[in-house]
Amino acid sequence: MNNDFIAETARHFDIPGAAVGVFHDGEEHLFCHGVTSTENPLPVNEDTLFLLGSVTKTYTATAIMRLVQDGRVSLDAPVSTYVPELKLADDREFTVRQLLNHTSGLDWGTLVDTGEGDDALARHVAELATLKLIGEVGERPSYSQSGYNLAGRIIENATGQTYEQAMTALLLEPLGLGNTHFDRDAVMTRRFAVGHEKGEIARPWRHWRANNPGGGIAASVKDLLAWARFHLASDDLGEMRKPTAVLRGSNLGDAIGVGWFLRDIDGVQAIGHGGSSNGQFAELLIVPERNFAVVSIANQGPDGIPFNQAMVRRALEHYVGVLDRDPEPLPYNASAAAEVAGEYDNDAMVMTIDDTGAGLVLEVLIRSEIRESAEMELPADHAPFPMGLLPRDEYVITEGAFTGQRGFFTRDSDGVIIGVDLAGRMFGRVG
Repeated sequence: MNNDFIAETARHFDIPGAAVGVFHDGEEHLFCHGVTSTENPLPVNEDTLFLLGSVTKTYTATAIMRLVQDGRVSLDAPVSTYVPELKLADDREFTVRQLLNHTSGLDWGTLVDTGEGDDALARHVAELATLKLIGEVGERPSYSQSGYNLAGRIIENATGQTYEQAMTALLLEPLGLGNTHFDRDAVMTRRFAVGHEKGEIARPWRHWRANNPGGGIAASVKDLLAWARFHLASDDLGEMRKPTAVLRGSNLGDAIGVGWFLRDIDGVQAIGHGGSSNGQFAELLIVPERNFAVVSIANQGPDGIPFNQAMVRRALEHYVGVLDRDPEPLPYNASAAAEVAGEYDNDAMVMTIDDTGAGLVLEVLIRSEIRESAEMELPADHAPFPMGLLPRDEYVITEGAFTGQRGFFTRDSDGVIIGVDLAGRMFGRVG
C-alpha cells in the first residue's frame, strides 16, 4: 500500500481527491492524493474535511450507547418513550435497538427540507407521519435514513440539547476529534473537499440539517482513523458488535449489530460502514481480532465507491493477508431471467430489470416527480448495470460503479417474485 497505488487507482476511476488511513501493528499510515475541488483546487492533506455520509450513523449509534451507559436510554424501550411526539401512518411500536438495526419497518426517508434551525429534527419527526411503512416491525432489515434521523431526536430529547451540541459533548470533545464537524460554518473556515459527479461540481455541498444524524458529519482522514481506533479499543461498546438482525444477499454485511454492519471476510470477522453524500464517498472497516482498521474517502461519484473498495481490499491483503472477492454469478438461464425481469419501485426510485436474451441489466432512476419537485439539484441517474444471478434468489452487479453490489429477490407464499432488495432497500414489483 503506497501513494503510487492510490494515485494510479484514482486516475483509473477519475477521482480528483482522496485520502486513505490504515492502523496496523500499533502504527498509523496516512495517504493523501489529488485536490479538494476541480474548480478551486487545494492539495488534499491529512486535515482536509470530507463528508462521510452514512458513516455518520456509527457516531449516532455510539452516542445512543453512551446514553444507555448513563442510564438515560434503554435499547429495548419503545422509541415513543423518548420521542412521544412521534406519529406514523399506523400505531406501531418499535424499540431503540430496532431503529438502530433498521428493522423498524420505516422506509428509506423523506425528501423534505425542514430548515437549518434548531427545530430541524423536531420538524423532520413531524414529517414522518407521511413516511411509507414497508414491513412489520422486526420482519426484516430495510435501510432507513429517517430511522437514524429519528435516533438523533432521541438524543435531543434525552439530553435537552440539539443533536449537534449533544454529539460534541458526548463524543467529539471527549475523544479529541477536533477536526470533525457538523456545522457548515465550521467546515467552511477549514480546508474541505467538494463533491463531484461525473466531473462536475456537485451542489449543494450537503443536504439539510435534519439529515445530520444519518449522514451529515464531516471529518479528516486522521480523525476518521482515530474514530476507528477508538472503537478498536472500546471493550465497553462490545454490544454494538453483536448481531441483532441477519442480512441476506448483501454486500453491506452478513448481519447488523448496533450501528455496525458485521461481515465474515476470508474467515475473519469485521465490522464496518460505508457512506455517500452528494459526490463524496467514505468507507470504514475494522478487524478487531487483527487490531486493524482502514478508512478511505473520495470526492467523485459514482466511482468513489469502487475506488474506496479497491483501497480497502488492498489494505486488507497487504497488511493482514485477508482477501475480499466478489461472488461469481451463475451462467445465464433464460427461464430464471424471465422470472425476475420487470419493473419494481419504492417511494423514491424506480427499478427496471431487463432480459437482453444474453444477460440481465438493472437500471435505477430517481422518480420523475421527485426530480420535478426537488428544491435542490439531485445527483444524476446512473447508466444501467449488468447483473448476474446467484444461488438462493440472490444477484450481484457485475460491471460499473456498483460492481459487487449484491441483493436478493422476495417471493410470496405461492413462490412468485414480488420484490427485490438493493443496498438494504426494498423495491416492490409493479403490476
